[in-house]
Amino acid sequence: MRAPLPAIIADEDDGRLLQLSGAELAGRLVQRYGERVTGHFVMEGRDGRYVPLPDDLPAPVAAALRTRGVARLYEHQGQAWAATARGEHIVVATPTASGKSLCFTLPVLTSVMTAGKKALYLFPTKALAQDQVAELLELNAAGELGVRAFTFDGDTPGDARQAIRLHGDVVVSNPDMLHQAILPHHTKWAQFFENLRYVVIDEVHTYRGVFGSHVANVLRRLRRVCAFYGVTPQFILCSATIGNPAEHARALIEQPVTPILESGAPTGPKHVLLWNPPVVNADLGLRASARSQTNRIARTAIRAGLKTLVFAQSRLMVEVLTKYLKDVFDHDPRKRPRIRAYRGGYLPTERRQAERDMRAGQVDGIVSTSALELGVDIGALDVTILNGYPGSVAATWQRFGRAGRRQQPSLGILVASSEPLDQYLVRHPEYFQDASPEHARIAQDQPLILLDHIRCAAFELPFRAGDAFGGQLVEPWLEVLAEEGVLHREGERFEWIADSYPANAVSLRSVAEGNFVVVDRTGGRQAIIAEVDYSAAPLTLYEGAIHMVQSVPYQVERLDWTGRKAYVTRTEADYYTDAIDYTKLKVLDGFDVSVSGRGECHHGEVHVVRRVAGYKKIRYYTHENIGYGNVNLPDSELHTTAVWWALAQRTLDEAFERRQDALDGFLAAATALHTVATVAVMAEGRDLQKAVGSGDGAWFATPDSSGHARVRTGWGDEGVDPHAPFIPTLYLYDAFPGGVGLSAPLFDRRAELVDRARQLIGQCDCRLGCPACVGPVLASDETAARSMKELGTAVLDLLADL
Repeated sequence: MRAPLPAIIADEDDGRLLQLSGAELAGRLVQRYGERVTGHFVMEGRDGRYVPLPDDLPAPVAAALRTRGVARLYEHQGQAWAATARGEHIVVATPTASGKSLCFTLPVLTSVMTAGKKALYLFPTKALAQDQVAELLELNAAGELGVRAFTFDGDTPGDARQAIRLHGDVVVSNPDMLHQAILPHHTKWAQFFENLRYVVIDEVHTYRGVFGSHVANVLRRLRRVCAFYGVTPQFILCSATIGNPAEHARALIEQPVTPILESGAPTGPKHVLLWNPPVVNADLGLRASARSQTNRIARTAIRAGLKTLVFAQSRLMVEVLTKYLKDVFDHDPRKRPRIRAYRGGYLPTERRQAERDMRAGQVDGIVSTSALELGVDIGALDVTILNGYPGSVAATWQRFGRAGRRQQPSLGILVASSEPLDQYLVRHPEYFQDASPEHARIAQDQPLILLDHIRCAAFELPFRAGDAFGGQLVEPWLEVLAEEGVLHREGERFEWIADSYPANAVSLRSVAEGNFVVVDRTGGRQAIIAEVDYSAAPLTLYEGAIHMVQSVPYQVERLDWTGRKAYVTRTEADYYTDAIDYTKLKVLDGFDVSVSGRGECHHGEVHVVRRVAGYKKIRYYTHENIGYGNVNLPDSELHTTAVWWALAQRTLDEAFERRQDALDGFLAAATALHTVATVAVMAEGRDLQKAVGSGDGAWFATPDSSGHARVRTGWGDEGVDPHAPFIPTLYLYDAFPGGVGLSAPLFDRRAELVDRARQLIGQCDCRLGCPACVGPVLASDETAARSMKELGTAVLDLLADL
């Protein structure tokens, strides 16, 4: 539905707008840039549905609520109270800012005050944990409840940890600390576990894929330790909107769960715009960058007096957009900054200060990664702008939900990049409007993950031969560990005998241990200014890289890979850097194979190697390449599952005159197949990756969104024999070690995927192929004998069951 346009109330005056509401800004944007708005939806506001405060709520808690302005509950909060009072495990899946925290705060406070019980809160990030403790302490102070709530995470001082173990009524932590610091030392927590009544798990939609599979096993270990102390805790789970909240909650805790899915909270009207940047080259289908459009819209919103949050897809883009906005709004150093960046890698003190400034309304524009997607309270916002599709419908609505938290009219804008999935969504607004949120999937019995946690559980408590772990008979796994020499069998009992501490060797997020710290040596000083996680270090901390903190540029002078340190100095460079990486795939094992047109489709296990080979220097504003540099860092490796398509050499020779044509055709087909596959299994783009390989372990560069990089079959000076057999292979693989179950349904739907990919390319309006259908296209392709669009269609026709 296209919404009626509100009246335009003023023209721009000296670059500034009169104060507008989110709805009025939506109308102005549609009127001025209507050809760029492919979809305009209005989610009508609704009145709240309320119930009285429960009669059996302790009087001090009720008084504290009234002091804080809460005289009644939303309907779903009342349902949560009733279900927990019946002793049921519950999952509350309602939109952002619907008051989910009271669903667990009230039963927890009641059990602490009336029965002296304990509660454990688990949040996926430290920021959420800090936010929740602050809220709990404010309620505690308002009613003088005397409840002791503490944060227990990696930043907790050693001398405070014992006091928290002994005296904490509510311990707020995260799955990583539960895994590595609490469960292995449960004997020190005996008093806490003996009185544990509630386990609260917030933001459970983030526990999916490998991370979620690990967390499910940590919860198995938690229940096992609780049983040792004679308690069966009650679980309260909360989630943003996903397609299967009840099913996902049951998978995580392996217990029946009562779902509470209808929110009773009032909401203000929300306008949603789908924005496609204008075409700048009609023949090639090239559009203006999402970056430039996001910058333009954000400037307009901030000038209109609207509190604005911009979500970017990478830390680099956060810094670039922050610089552009600061150049406009923070050019006067005598005034307080109006623009702030917020992302992982900033020091904790800086992030906490940013959160306080946001809540206090001292920041007009925020540029963030997904770090602010979750429920950290950052005050009232009017506009949310997404620089590119975040990879899932659920995440999109979660981000849009950050605006309008105080029931005022709000505006959410999705600015499409040139990525095919982005283009698919903005060209099919009806799909976006009607699509249900994605399902969260975990594979808690994935063998490598399961063995890791059985090892950890054996360290925590001995196993007996007949024991089960999450429904799996554990004896065969224990025999494997006994052969490794870490367990000793004495009759029916298996005891831990190794000196090692197994939880330290198991990362819940499947990355190597050890963040990198960024050390500023400008002017001879030595100051840590940021940290970078291991997986991002090769892409951001190579020697010569420009590393930005709050848009201030620093150049990496030296990278100590072993010591996990990057030494930087302040610079005035007029460019930023972007890494160039290559991928190599090798088939390890085939599970299944099927005929696919004149070719074959396979399902199996692959080995993926990623190498950062160099970097580009990109000038601000013009975004021209002004130089390159080499990078020499260790490769990252991944064993995972994949589905792949290949054609025989004879078929390729008949269909294509040149090897490069066949390769370009596979590249174009891979882009289209990846787009339709991501939609078909409702996966996030980052969970499912595409690659084109040769089947013989050659390196391939993935073209970037600017279209400047091209696939090549040689690495460095190796080259490829032009007369050697060459069979390009198209891969779609799970981007996690061991896979998380995406490749199997893709193999089952292989014929449908090929057919939908052919339709995607065939129905595209471009002439030669464009980023929306076949991926980045070089200007030189315009003079090629066969366009990328034609070559991609040719490959898919050969793979189709016609």
